[in-house]
Amino acid sequence: MSEPEELPQREQRESTKKKKKTRRSGKKKKEQREGEEQVEFEQEVQSVSECVVLHGIFKLGKKSHDVLLTRTKLTWTPIIPENPTGETGVPQSGEVLLQDIFAVKVKRRRAAGQESGGPVLGVALFWCRRKGRRLEEDTLHLHNASSEHTHTWYNTLKELLTGFSSRPTNLKVFINPSSHKKEAVHIYRDHVAPLFKMADIRTDITVTERKGHALSVIKECKLDEYDGVVCVGGDGSVAELCHALVLRAQLDADSPEKPVRAALPLGIIPAGSTDVVSCSVHGVRDPVTAALHIVLGHLQQVDMCSFSSHGQLVCFGFSAMFGFGGRSLARAEKKRWMPSSRRREYALVKTLARLRPEDCQLSFLSARKSNSNLFVQRDKDQDQDQDPESEGEESWVTNQGLYLSISIMSIPCLSPHAPQGLAPNTSLANGSAALIAVGNTSRSEFIKHLKRYSSSTGQFNFSFVETHAVSAVKIRPCSLIGCSEDESEEEGDLKTTPFIHAEGTTFPWNIDGELVEIANEVLIRVHPRLITLYGEEVEEAESSVSCSCI
Repeated sequence: MSEPEELPQREQRESTKKKKKTRRSGKKKKEQREGEEQVEFEQEVQSVSECVVLHGIFKLGKKSHDVLLTRTKLTWTPIIPENPTGETGVPQSGEVLLQDIFAVKVKRRRAAGQESGGPVLGVALFWCRRKGRRLEEDTLHLHNASSEHTHTWYNTLKELLTGFSSRPTNLKVFINPSSHKKEAVHIYRDHVAPLFKMADIRTDITVTERKGHALSVIKECKLDEYDGVVCVGGDGSVAELCHALVLRAQLDADSPEKPVRAALPLGIIPAGSTDVVSCSVHGVRDPVTAALHIVLGHLQQVDMCSFSSHGQLVCFGFSAMFGFGGRSLARAEKKRWMPSSRRREYALVKTLARLRPEDCQLSFLSARKSNSNLFVQRDKDQDQDQDPESEGEESWVTNQGLYLSISIMSIPCLSPHAPQGLAPNTSLANGSAALIAVGNTSRSEFIKHLKRYSSSTGQFNFSFVETHAVSAVKIRPCSLIGCSEDESEEEGDLKTTPFIHAEGTTFPWNIDGELVEIANEVLIRVHPRLITLYGEEVEEAESSVSCSCI
């Protein structure tokens, strides 16, 4: 064969050799990469094994797994038999943090109607899975037929879970059967009680029969018998119990002047129409989420306000609205026969139709000027803030004028209607409250301000709205003799005409969703971390409700 004919064959052989060499190189890189991953996995297992409490084999589903238990988590890795080719993949492991496990039970096989005994099947772990702001119950089944092996794991897990000291074992529960759609009893029975039972939490239940019932019980019961208090109801029930717990702390400490921190944490199971406080510590209106925060012992300290008039305590609470918010609630309370959503929309529309400013004197003490009292970390036993009156009159800023609405809020007041909160610039425990003063303006501009709470930010980007971080506020309505709101109105521009009140007239306040009538000047003071709630700091609530009335 001639030389020109051999040349293509030689080139073809060389090309084949190059391809084989490239294949071998790629395979070596793949094997090297898998080897490095295997080494990393083995190192991780070795680091975990250094503090392993228990090591065993269980079936998860149909596959056997290596299960490791440390003091902080439980991990499992599938046992993969060796491949005849010698190639093994990297096993996919899983883990659950012990802080998310709230119950452990021994699984047994039982016949129909059998209530006890039965052969052991393994261990069931009940734990909490987080989906956004929602907490959901999940179960991990570890199957092993050995009774000794199973009980060793069960007893060890139970012992480790007792190390979470913030988790309650005995709770005082108050249920308001009349809240919102009268679903509180069903909500507790169907969603909350099973979780408490699973977590071995004992409960003492009181179904309230009237307004003030919970307050009277808290004043007299032995609080040292409980680890916490639970409220199943709406904002009114929550406000009553928060006030009751702080008031009881004052009575026990014989401290009528300076508020004392509540002795027990409060858990809130939402069963109302807006559930502002619940949304502010849970982010959602979900009874399961609220119950799991309680079961897992998630504690959040929260600022509160005291409301007093002429030196007499009116109540403790988180928020107050004077002007539009108070008058809207007063109208809604006169229509209790309406469904809550209809009643709320009716009151808003009616109050907007008769929109008038309040002539009052507004004074506030800026939180920045009392920084040393309100923002410095205190010892747990030193939670008293200095009386704002002692700051001196020069610290107070006073304005006289017409206001459509004045709000004071020590928490963000999240709700489905206002996902970012009525006071998005404050937080649960920053030692200050948000003062939002809406000056006199046209009805259309005021409605624009209200709409931005639910649709977007920028609700404070109006020339007639001012906001301040405050530690104390005083509001003194200007009472004049003349016609009242309910008398017939003369024709004219109502937006510049304030409400004119007779001497001795009471003014409607919306304090935590409850109507309070006060005739005189009101002093609001912020008390840092005055109460502890089951929950966590939340920046935004789930939005699922929209108001169609404006």
